[in-house]
Amino acid sequence: MKYDYLIVGSGLFGAVFAYEMNRKGRKVLVIDKRNHIAGNIYTESVLDINVHKYGAHIFHTSDERIWNYIGQFASFNHYINSPIARYRDELYNLPFNMNTFSKMWGIVTPAEAKAEIARQIEALHIEEPENLEEQALSLAGKDVYEKLVKGYTEKQWGRDCKELPAFIIKRLPLRFTYDNNYFNDPYQGIPIGGYTQIVEKMLHGIEVKTGVSYQEYIESAPVGDNGMFTDKQGNIFSKVLYTGMIDEFFEYRLGHLEYRALRFEQEELPGCDNYQGNAVVNYTDRETPYTRIIEHKHFEFGKQTDTVITREYPMEWKPGEEPYYPVNNEKNNTLFAAYRKLAETQPQVLFGGRLGAYQYYDMDKVIEAALQMVEEETVRAD
Repeated sequence: MKYDYLIVGSGLFGAVFAYEMNRKGRKVLVIDKRNHIAGNIYTESVLDINVHKYGAHIFHTSDERIWNYIGQFASFNHYINSPIARYRDELYNLPFNMNTFSKMWGIVTPAEAKAEIARQIEALHIEEPENLEEQALSLAGKDVYEKLVKGYTEKQWGRDCKELPAFIIKRLPLRFTYDNNYFNDPYQGIPIGGYTQIVEKMLHGIEVKTGVSYQEYIESAPVGDNGMFTDKQGNIFSKVLYTGMIDEFFEYRLGHLEYRALRFEQEELPGCDNYQGNAVVNYTDRETPYTRIIEHKHFEFGKQTDTVITREYPMEWKPGEEPYYPVNNEKNNTLFAAYRKLAETQPQVLFGGRLGAYQYYDMDKVIEAALQMVEEETVRAD
């Protein structure tokens, strides 16, 4: 059988591309190395609660076109992301706002908060920040940094803040209002019934194979610009959209890009109707080994008599583990640029998504990038 596209990865990027190309009459096949579709936005029902299996995903965007697009596949509730930061036995609101500053310093007005932050910054005498610690201190002062930035960041990156480059924190969101809404985007919510249904609808009527990696599936790659990919069953593919790690596609011939990994520890709590009172609580002290606890029922304002929580542990990525986000420092960005140049020698292969583009994407940006690729492919074909 002849296909126009083999789509490697059934996450949001691959699913949007598959849906749009299928609508345009292209024949596509989707494969995924996991045993389920939907990639990192996969949700499953546990104790009648939609559990985000790979970390909290809150859809938010300022683009009405993207909001309307995703709204074709699910109804969204009015969930507003308002995480809590726990530093030992102290609780603070995120993002850093007047509720945070009032709790920390006992002040009540924006002028008082700005004056305290300015006083702390001035006392530090940091002119040219040389590392992440100095950068954060120069932006927010000692108290905010030590209680809400230092420990969380060191756990997230697996390194002391003094060892991390300053550019990782270009700015810190200091808001001088009593508003706990983490995002400024006007459109925000959680799909009622979870995210998996969205990808199921996108892939309806499209052939999908799970539990199959690209390396296992493809028999041969094309030779020459007019060649075709073939699989072990003799099917042929004009092009491949690859949403996995770009360095893995090229068998790491230029070296390994660095990623951060995550380990999720899920716990079911029958008979507990409310574990922490909020969907997301960040643990910002260095001693607590996990960065946050997610209580999934609060994403959909659940009234179940049970609850499910997930503790999230950042880890150093190693080959064979699932990569979650790229380490976009100078060394890795230079290596990625070399892989992108190598990719230009493969005109039949498209690279997309956070791993293919070696870039962290919010979900709305994933959709936007996938639609842009569809448009470019359509123009090219015409």
